[in-house]
Formats: sequence, C-alpha cells, structure tokens
Amino acid sequence: MRYLIVSGGMATDAFVSETVKNGGYDVVMAVDSGMEFLHRIGVTPDIIVGDLDSASSETLDYFRQKEQIDMCILNPEKDDTDTEFAIREAIRRGAKEISIIAGTGTRLDHVLGNVALLGIGLEENVQICLMDEHNRIRMIDKPVTLQKAEQYGNYISLLPWSEEVTGVTLTGFKYLLSDYTMKKCSSLGISNEILDEEAEVCLRSGYLLVIEARD
Repeated sequence: MRYLIVSGGMATDAFVSETVKNGGYDVVMAVDSGMEFLHRIGVTPDIIVGDLDSASSETLDYFRQKEQIDMCILNPEKDDTDTEFAIREAIRRGAKEISIIAGTGTRLDHVLGNVALLGIGLEENVQICLMDEHNRIRMIDKPVTLQKAEQYGNYISLLPWSEEVTGVTLTGFKYLLSDYTMKKCSSLGISNEILDEEAEVCLRSGYLLVIEARD
C-alpha cells in the first residue's frame, strides 16, 4: 500500500495537486492543517489525523460532513507530533511506502523533526521519503541505486545522520568514493551529480541521508 501524507508545512497548491493526482497513491492522509491544501484543490482525503488546532473551522466543517473520511482526532498534549502519529498509523494500517509532502517550511525545528522521522522507515522496513518542490529526502542503511532518468533534481547530496557511516562507495557519480567513512560535521557529500545512466550508493553501516535537490 502506498500512502501520501499531506502535512501542514509550506507547499503550493499546484505541487500538492500534481502529487495527489499523479502519484498513484492508494491512500491520502491529511495531517491537521494539511487538509487545507486538499480542500482548496477539491480532493477528499481518506484519513484525517491531528489535534485539529490548526485547520480553519470552515474546512473542518466541510470534511466532517464527508462520512467516508476516517477521522483520527488526537489530544493536543502529547509527546509525538501529528506527523509522527500519521506515519506510525499508516504503518499500522499496512503502508509499505510513504511519501510526505508539505513537511518542510519556515519552522526549521519541524523540518529537522520530520527528517528524523524518516528513520522510522528503517526501523519498520517501510520506504519513507520527504518531498517538496525542490527536494526529495530519504534515509538509507543499505545500498541504493539511482536512475539518472528518474532523479528528482540534478544534485545528489549525501549527509551522515548517524555519528559515522562506514564503507561508503559511490559509483556512477561525478565525485567518487571507495570504502570511505563519512562522519558528522562535514560537508563532503554536498552537491554530487550522476554522470552514468545509473549511480549506486553503497554503505556498510550507519544511517545516510540521500537528498535529491533541484534549483
């Protein structure tokens, strides 16, 4: 099952609309004010999750009239964010692939928190990515192959999320590495490029962020 989670950060209606309508998702889940995007573009989510403290009363009233929507109303005083709850709820319902949009924006604490949540996918063996109009972010702990024809942007940046990532070997890139140990507090992996038809990122241990970026 492929889930799309529409969070409450920054995004354009056009990007949300294109992602929802062309992404081939089985389930669309709105997180609190993420439902505002869906209301404006005329899409009814399958599930709404949140403490409902951010969405407008007009949007809430509109979606509450839709009996087919599964409403998961949360207590505002809780340890996890609405987005974290949504990810774990999607996995509980059988999601094997999750894309999160409108999960970035001006609140850097929320952005970093959402990046950290990508690690849930590694723990649960579920593919999770965080996307906006300029970036697609994944966290890996095993080799991944990137197709040049399918890349999200022209630049590939690799950043260690764990203290160190060992055995990093890059093939098919402009800048290559062989059995290298990448450590935190370094910008070595920023702005690489795929030269061949496909490129491979291999690692032996650790968590590595793979960020496909476009200007």
